[in-house]
Amino acid sequence: MPESDQTQQNADRYPESPFPAQQQEPPGLESELRPQPMYEAAAYLPAGKLKGRVAIITGGDSGIGRAVAVLFAREGADVAIGYLPAEESDAQQTREAVEAEGRRCLLLPGDVADSSYCRQAVERTVRELGTIDILVNNAAEQHNVKKLEDVSEEQFERTFRTNIFGYFFMVKAAFPHMKPGSAIINTGSITGLEGSADLLDYSATKGAIHAFTKSLAQNLVDRKIRVNCVAPGPVWTPLNPAAKPAEEVAKHGADQPMKRPAQPEELAPAYVFFASEPDSSYITGEVLTLLGGETRAA
Repeated sequence: MPESDQTQQNADRYPESPFPAQQQEPPGLESELRPQPMYEAAAYLPAGKLKGRVAIITGGDSGIGRAVAVLFAREGADVAIGYLPAEESDAQQTREAVEAEGRRCLLLPGDVADSSYCRQAVERTVRELGTIDILVNNAAEQHNVKKLEDVSEEQFERTFRTNIFGYFFMVKAAFPHMKPGSAIINTGSITGLEGSADLLDYSATKGAIHAFTKSLAQNLVDRKIRVNCVAPGPVWTPLNPAAKPAEEVAKHGADQPMKRPAQPEELAPAYVFFASEPDSSYITGEVLTLLGGETRAA
């Protein structure tokens, strides 16, 4: 098939909203999501950009994390993935996908809100895979709540402990093992730039992640460790039916210019770009928005 035909075929195959109305109990499973998120990136051709490197990805069992794990492996990296124990079945599928690319995949069940887990996850990664060259902070907690008075203190604290404390805990644990040329990539969100009335605590953590990215980049630039952030708009992942009412899940991404949410495989190449020293050696402290045609982000 000519390359132009392949490109058109890829563009046409991404499903548009509306999706089936559906809801799951948190944290949600990719295996139960319909349609299934697309993570295999069949059109992505590797170039050995991460050959011989080791990455640790939190929230690596599903969604963006799974797609990133697969592309990192395709580019030559061994991968360790963190995830909640309830997500074990998704994690096993991610492991199979990474191993199908010919690389090793280490499973690290636990909760990034617990600093001791983060230290143990890093120590096990170094012990079994040899080092850490790339850290992807991607695990997230999200709750859709319409009214301020319904946002509990417990929910607010839990969201912050997962979404920003967990990023800090992982950086503190991984940094001592990282050499010049290593990369830290955080997952932010358009909500951290524009806010979201229904995602008060989540949006606040994403804004904190963006500031954390820029501050950490300044802190580590002299040590030649780059820190960047990918800030997507709507993405089709298990986070959505686990956080939102079923009727809102059905419309997820419909208001974007492309009339659909991103599929995880469409975002993963941005993480490869930031992880690859040849591609982004002069880039640190950036927040890259991926918004399906939306241009309002600051």
